[in-house]
This record gives sequence, C-alpha cells and structure tokens, in this order.
Amino acid sequence: MFSYRHGFHAGNHADVLKHFVMAQIMAYLNQKETPYTYVDTHAGAGVYQLNTGYAAKTAEYETGIARLWNKDDLPAPLADYVDMIRSFNPEGKLLHYPGSPFCAEKLSRDEDRLRLFEMHPNEVKVLVQNCGALEEQNRAAGLRRGVRGKRVIIGDTDGFDSLKSLLPPPSRRAFVLIDPPYEVKDDYRKVKVTLDEAIKRFPGGVYAVWYPVLQRLESRQFPDKLKRIACKDWLHVTLTVKTPTPDGVGGFFSSGMFILNPPWTLENTLREVMPYLTAALDQDGGARFTLESGSGTLPKPAAPAGSRR
Repeated sequence: MFSYRHGFHAGNHADVLKHFVMAQIMAYLNQKETPYTYVDTHAGAGVYQLNTGYAAKTAEYETGIARLWNKDDLPAPLADYVDMIRSFNPEGKLLHYPGSPFCAEKLSRDEDRLRLFEMHPNEVKVLVQNCGALEEQNRAAGLRRGVRGKRVIIGDTDGFDSLKSLLPPPSRRAFVLIDPPYEVKDDYRKVKVTLDEAIKRFPGGVYAVWYPVLQRLESRQFPDKLKRIACKDWLHVTLTVKTPTPDGVGGFFSSGMFILNPPWTLENTLREVMPYLTAALDQDGGARFTLESGSGTLPKPAAPAGSRR
C-alpha cells in the first residue's frame, strides 16, 4: 500500500498537466474576495529536489517541466505556471519542483485555508518538515503569511474519508484535488464513491481528479463513470506524450484531469494552451490531447408524498 513515492515522477508530463490545470482553477477562484478551502486528499511530500533522491533516479522531469523551462514563446497561461515553478528556484536553475500542496500554498491567499492529507508515514513526515522550512523562509523574508496552524492543517489520515468532515466549508467555497497513486485498483472505485458523497454534501464545490491513462480496464472505464456523477458541468482533458505500444506496455506516457463544476473560463484556456503543450512535450511524434465537456447527471427532485412516479 505504501510502495508509491511521488518523488520518482516529480515534474513529469503528468505533473505539468495537473499543476497547470490546478493553477488556472485557483486563479479563477482568487478573483472573488470570499475565501475558499483547498483540500488535497493525497498531498505527498510537498516539494521535491530534482538533482538527488528519487527524482534524480528517474529524471522524468527532463521530459516534463524541463522542456518548458527555457521557452520564450509560452502562451500566457502556461508562462504563469512556469513562473510559479521558477519561484521555487530563485537562482534560475531547475532544482526543485513543488507538489500540489506547495503549488496551492503559493497560489492561494492569506485568507484561504489549506487542508492536506497524506497517509504514507515517510511522506507526511517530510511534508511537515517542508512546511516548517517554508514558514521559516517566509519569516526570514519578512512575510507574515503563516503556513502551519489555522491556515494550513496537515492530517495523516485517509484523504478519502477525511474529506467528508470538511464539506460544506464555512465560506461555502472549496476546491478539492483528488489524485491517489492508483497503485491498487480499488482507488478508482474510491474516487467515484468519494465524489458522489462530496457532491451530495457540497454540490457547489470544484472537484478535480487526476488519473493515469492506462490500458487496464479500470482506467479506460473511469472517465465514463465520472461523467455520470450528479454535478452541474464537467470538463475532461488528457495529455499523451508518446505513441502507445500496441500491448499498452512500455511506460507511463498519458494522464488525464477530470473536473466537476469547472470554472467557465477553463475550457477556452485549455483549447488555447493544449496544442502548444502537446507539441512541447512530444517524445516521438505521437503526442496528442483530448478535450471534452458536458453536463452532469443532476439528481431528480423527490416526488411529493402520495404521488406516483
């Protein structure tokens, strides 16, 4: 259960897609003064060093964020994302890549709240240490912005189960990121069950699900199952950076983001950026993306007592 370590994949094509979409959602939420709660069900370690440890062993970032690092023709939304990654590398050299908790901390405002969950005993320990180090950096820079405490709370519990107690949030605004490792097939079922329950508790939230696009049956059926969740609207984007092999074996080259109740601006932004991003991350001429949207299956109102259906 605890064999997965995200450090092996830090900064790869999947992270680029996930964190770019995440940045667009949070930028939209920031336009309204009312604070919101960000919930990360599988937070990981927070930030990753790319020249040592797990990331250095696989160097997947070289075919992800590194391909965008020196580009001078990035579309404006993608440039904003790369600038956010640059803020974690003040000397200009790509040495660190932020995970979703640190992206959220950077992109959110002082009044917003972050609730981070991670069950891996080593990962959550590193996450706590990294958040402590970030707070020290903020203090040294003269920033009053707090990291741990009321603004950011870290839990070592199951993010699927813990989400329930946070919905609806006090401000009635929330952005939930769900991106389990899917190392066990049951994660696909848990995501669907968790979203069904979350929508019932708080139908107005924005829910983003990351998943790997694989040949296994659970992965292929996953988007269609999410489309049947009782939400208002949904948006689905996938990015493939290499031609899949006929047998589906040979590496992890494709991932997707499925967003329930997406910002109305997100689809047009993706239509603008995805062609460029696909070309930039293409590994063998077979890169492609898909983008689709639709309306969710809203629940039918209950029939009055004594009436017939």
